[in-house]
Amino acid sequence: MKIARIETFAVPPRWLLCRVETDDGVVGWGEPVVEGRASTVRTAVHELAELLVGRDPMRIEDHWQLMTKASFYRGGPVLSSAVAGLDQALWDIAGRVLGVPVHVMLGGPVRERVRSYGWVGGDEPTQIAEAVAERVEAGFTAVKMNASGRMDPIATPRDIDRVVERAAAARAALGPDRDFAVDFHGRFTTANARRTIEHLAPLHPLFVEEPVLPEHTHRIGDVVAATTVPIATGERLFSRSDVLPALQAGIAVLQPDLSHAGGVSEVRRIAALAETFDVLLAPHCPLGPVSLAASLQIACCVPNFLIQEQSIGIHYNRGADVLDYLVDPEVFAFTDGCLARPTAPGLGITVDERAVRAADGSVPDWRGPVWRHPDGSFAEW
Repeated sequence: MKIARIETFAVPPRWLLCRVETDDGVVGWGEPVVEGRASTVRTAVHELAELLVGRDPMRIEDHWQLMTKASFYRGGPVLSSAVAGLDQALWDIAGRVLGVPVHVMLGGPVRERVRSYGWVGGDEPTQIAEAVAERVEAGFTAVKMNASGRMDPIATPRDIDRVVERAAAARAALGPDRDFAVDFHGRFTTANARRTIEHLAPLHPLFVEEPVLPEHTHRIGDVVAATTVPIATGERLFSRSDVLPALQAGIAVLQPDLSHAGGVSEVRRIAALAETFDVLLAPHCPLGPVSLAASLQIACCVPNFLIQEQSIGIHYNRGADVLDYLVDPEVFAFTDGCLARPTAPGLGITVDERAVRAADGSVPDWRGPVWRHPDGSFAEW
């Protein structure tokens, strides 16, 4: 059995899928994408394909080593995401050949269901209580919300009050038996994060996500030291070496992305590294069906798993949704806010290839918004 063909598909709303086919007809799917840079990653996937076509798809680790190291210049979000999607597809193929889910090949399940959270607002949420109530009615036991929209380097008291008011509305709607997480989205300076989190602490958030930018990871320890609120980060860290400083700084929750951080192979290793620091795993996944399927495989076999992000119905998904590209959407059916352990071979889903091919190239590449401060300078989105 040899890898015969690798294809990519840019589909709405902002996703890139890859299809890897063997010479005997076995097909695996992956999701290699950087949000806002799908075309760039697409080029990288086809460059890496030169290392894979004609080779045995079952040699997953050897392929991962070649894809990540067979070039003098390594790493970064584009290459790591291209590798991630191809790695997902190779694990999918291996599972289909052996007739088992990926998590069985990784040591077997440690849980039967995967707790997930729902998203409850955009960058300027105005109806938090109503949105939270809808998620609770749907059975979710946890939600996540952005802390704010554009944030000044040192916020005014009123800006901090608005952050706390949103969080308080979520807590009031959830009660004491459910959880909410707050995403700072890298919009806060270290000083601003420390001051704001202090006011959130009495509301007991599940965690505060990305309180500082990834390039300021050397400062995240200062945030950790200033609060008892669990601190999370990791969606913009792409390897074991990237996450190590954050782990050493004392974060509580690590959030690697299966479509960015080197795929199933590397995220399983990242999870094991996090376990040695008593850090929990909450895989980042605001993306499509293959990324979510890969995340669930990790969630099912990782002892230190906490909770799973998913993007079904999220405000970014305009023009298409996760379930639109699946033959059987019931694989992602929620019960009491949880997804059942997938039992089908490979990644556990069947991609609707006809829908994917029809959607390829049907919309322009998605771009993230550009924000500016009132003085005209760049602001973090």
